[in-house]
Amino acid sequence: MSETLSRTDASAAVDGSPWRYLLATLATSADVSSAQQAVQVAQAAVAACGAEADGHLRLDLRPGRVELTLQSTATRQITQTDVVLAGKIGDAVAELGLELTGATGSLRRRSVQSLEIAIDTMDVAAIRPFWRAVLGYADEGGGEDPDDAVIDPVGQGPTVWFQQMDEPRPQRNRIHFDVTVSHDEAPRRIQAALDAGGVLVSDAAARAFWILADSEGNEICVCTWQDRDSRPAG
Repeated sequence: MSETLSRTDASAAVDGSPWRYLLATLATSADVSSAQQAVQVAQAAVAACGAEADGHLRLDLRPGRVELTLQSTATRQITQTDVVLAGKIGDAVAELGLELTGATGSLRRRSVQSLEIAIDTMDVAAIRPFWRAVLGYADEGGGEDPDDAVIDPVGQGPTVWFQQMDEPRPQRNRIHFDVTVSHDEAPRRIQAALDAGGVLVSDAAARAFWILADSEGNEICVCTWQDRDSRPAG
């Protein structure tokens, strides 16, 4: 049950379910009508996970929406346990008469996603401590690797990672966003951005990521888990 799954296996394991695989995370959401109903969803999810809740389940409760994610907190990867828990949570929420979904629905619902901020730098070691300190963040991997990202220790803010550059970036835009969506959401999200006036800068690394920009050249990468299995799991 503690076996770590590859990206391909993790995504396949929840195919056809309301859960979506992002990067090392299973995610889903539920529309709710009140904060009280959000608490009911949370209670049902925690009860379904039992003793495994603390080691795998994360919840974000709002009056109109509950976001649920699963990941082994010990390894920051997806295990077979997470897949089993996803099924149990789905059954528990269905008993409340509610539905989980990772796909695009109402405007309030939107698809599940995760957000990261990437900073271009010539010297990761020189600037990383500043961003960790000013944001009140922590080392992603315990500080063992100087190239590790920095993360919000309470899991609310976006991850900040550092892109090592061989030479200074000539453009003014040295910080960009990475938005990770499920593989079945990416085409819709990209098209929506293009229809809204964006431009496709590069699809050379698709389907791992597409580089888009607004009309002034400010960039964002739309990312998925696909075409990454030749790289370390993430």
